[in-house]
Amino acid sequence: MQLVHILFALILFVSGCEASDSTNEIIYTNKEKDRINTQVKRDIQTDPYTVALVPRFIGNSSYYDSVEEGAKEAAEKLGVNLIFTGPPVDDYQMQIKVIEDLIKKNVDLIAVSATDPFKLLPVLNIAREKGIKVITWDSDTDSTGRDFFVNTVDPDTLGSHLMDNLAARLNEKGEYAIIVNNYSTSNTNEWIKSMKIQQEKYYPNLKLVKIMVNYDSYENSYKNTKLLIKKYPNLSAIVSVSPLATPAITQAILESGKDDVEVLGLSSPKDMRNYINDGVIEDITLWSPKKLGYLTVALAKNYLNGQFPTDQQEIPNIGNIRVEDNEVIMGQPILFTKENINQYDF
Repeated sequence: MQLVHILFALILFVSGCEASDSTNEIIYTNKEKDRINTQVKRDIQTDPYTVALVPRFIGNSSYYDSVEEGAKEAAEKLGVNLIFTGPPVDDYQMQIKVIEDLIKKNVDLIAVSATDPFKLLPVLNIAREKGIKVITWDSDTDSTGRDFFVNTVDPDTLGSHLMDNLAARLNEKGEYAIIVNNYSTSNTNEWIKSMKIQQEKYYPNLKLVKIMVNYDSYENSYKNTKLLIKKYPNLSAIVSVSPLATPAITQAILESGKDDVEVLGLSSPKDMRNYINDGVIEDITLWSPKKLGYLTVALAKNYLNGQFPTDQQEIPNIGNIRVEDNEVIMGQPILFTKENINQYDF
């Protein structure tokens, strides 16, 4: 009988322990469960991330060809599935459709070089609402539409560099014109703004007579150059802030026999190598678009792994980056001359 009492007491003790433990059960809300499940899936995911790079346009651009080359190199080295796709022309409506298609594919991250800083915001915010991370590169949107921006160079540095180069070519006096790709891209406006500030501050005898738009067209750049030469007989220089425009400007001036009109600005070494080696123009300025493609994919992979870019962070194969207000600065502009242009293959 005593044994029965002991067994009964043990049963009550165990039951009490179980009841006591049940009061400490953790109950999650549906929202919290979803978050935890998503995190667990991310932690155990073995498939590589899919990153989509969207340039402003694809085709007829050695610049974006070099960006794609660098992006592919990074994707292969870092184990990322890369989609490099964009509209055939520089058009925000076409770029929106490209982004909509990427949303349907449920990619992990979209990195876009924006055709317009504001008109892409609705579609980019849809992507973010669906859990797709969004960053920009080369040409930014408004900051509300992305998590961070991968910029090539500091706009003030580039604007000052171009104006100082122009002043040196013209002995700080003369008329000049600017040819741009379009007014909708944020970086173009920043560069021109910095150029104007530098001129007003240091070079009062330089005069900007006209800004013309080429809409990323070689033909438009060629025609605009001919118009500028005809309309402004005292024109001393044309500054190109569109890499696609510079070869067309140079060719148009060469054919016109206007040896006294200087050409300077942005272009890839590949497009201007012969002109510089032949002494037609002195130099051009750019950065490495291949390096830009690599950096964008590398930062995208880091971000998907939970690492936001930080100031002076060292990126393998790139070097140290600058970061300020969610804007990454890749590096300094490069001046390509007859002495160094053959060292570059982009």
